[in-house]
Amino acid sequence: MLENLFTAENLLSVGGTFLYLFGELFALFIAISFLVALLQIWVSKDRIKRLLTRPHKVENAILGALLGSVTPFCSCSTIPVLVGLFKSGAPFSGAISFLMTSPILNPAIIALLLVFFGPLPTVVYALITFVFAICVGLLLDKLGFSRYVKNVNVSGGCGCEDITWEKLEGTFWQKQWQACKYAVKDAIGLFKGVIGWLLLGAGIGAFIYGFVPTELLENFAGADNLWAIPLAAVIGIPMYIRVETMIPIAGILMDKGVSAGIVIALILGGAGASIPEVSLLNSIFKKQMVVTFVLCIFLVAVGTGFAFTLFSL
Repeated sequence: MLENLFTAENLLSVGGTFLYLFGELFALFIAISFLVALLQIWVSKDRIKRLLTRPHKVENAILGALLGSVTPFCSCSTIPVLVGLFKSGAPFSGAISFLMTSPILNPAIIALLLVFFGPLPTVVYALITFVFAICVGLLLDKLGFSRYVKNVNVSGGCGCEDITWEKLEGTFWQKQWQACKYAVKDAIGLFKGVIGWLLLGAGIGAFIYGFVPTELLENFAGADNLWAIPLAAVIGIPMYIRVETMIPIAGILMDKGVSAGIVIALILGGAGASIPEVSLLNSIFKKQMVVTFVLCIFLVAVGTGFAFTLFSL
């Protein structure tokens, strides 16, 4: 069997798959990073803080989930924004809803899901995670989890250039031109920083495509093995690299017979409660809140996975 896998024809097929995946990742990453950088200029961190200081808890939970889903901050930016929200007196419900959607429902994830999964699964994914974030924010606020917030100061440490619309000068179109230049610079800088991860993701995807038997994956992770969904949500946390890397690997897994529910649980588990994210949260939350956050991500990953499986999305 191994001899059949390592034929010249199969090796050429694996090489072609690798080049195709990397080319697709390159184009998507540059385009998405450019749009994400523009969005961060238009919707600044200070503006989010101002929006989430309204007194009504339900309104803040909805607004927090909405802002988290359209502001593509990385973890090192999300956490300082979260601390700023707490210190500015923003309701706990809105801050937590923002925290929940920021890693698992943002423009980068939505764009990649649309490309690799299609519109209907993407809409279902967005609805489930959005509603879940609102409910979690309101529930934890009601249960008094605000008492588990530490009194700390956290500043951004990822080296991201904090350019906002207010800092730009000139007419409206001159500002737009400046914003586009900053966005291009940011996209190229981000690409240089993650090119190794993109190569790794394309390599893993090509390896699975060429050397992992379809029957093996179908037997262990087919649609009938519902027990694999919670397992995938747990596995996703330590194996998380970047969403941009995980999603194309997920596409290959689905081509090999792994159910969409298992793949979505894997992505959500890693994107929502990655080890770097949890480490940063541990600096501003007490243990009870950190554990609760990870449990919430696990529940939404499993719930979304089962939804995808039951409705065959």
